[in-house]
Amino acid sequence: MATVTLRGNAVNVAGTLPAVGSAAPALTLTAGDLADVGLAAFAGKKKILNIFPSVDTPTCATSVRKFNEKAAARAGVAVLCISADLPFAQKRFCGAEGIEGVANLSTFRHPEFAEAYGVKLASGPLAGLTARAVVVLDENDIVLHSELVAEIADEPNYDAALAVL
Repeated sequence: MATVTLRGNAVNVAGTLPAVGSAAPALTLTAGDLADVGLAAFAGKKKILNIFPSVDTPTCATSVRKFNEKAAARAGVAVLCISADLPFAQKRFCGAEGIEGVANLSTFRHPEFAEAYGVKLASGPLAGLTARAVVVLDENDIVLHSELVAEIADEPNYDAALAVL
């Protein structure tokens, strides 16, 4: 079990983050139209999985904005913003921000995602949500980059994630 911090307090994270060079675990998440989707919906594209606790927090919102700005316009790249937020909240946020280049996906019907990807917060006040992490996949769903952010309130390393595209 990994440990990260939330404002300096230790929080346990269940599961194991996918390692660079490994095949990404299969996933099913809920899209904005309430349909279930998997990685096959983004076949043939590199994928940035921007995983975070909730779009209604400042750092999470910033990560959605920055990945939309830095990566969404790249040809052959899909940015998947993944949280436990309901699709309605994700859509509201992106609509208010004018963000159109990311795919919002929710774990609300698929909590198994969090443990399969090693991001399930197992303790602390956000237990049950996801830790902040970035996983970058190639067109064949092989992991190119993997980062579990040590402090949940910190932003991920955008440059490292983008460098592997």
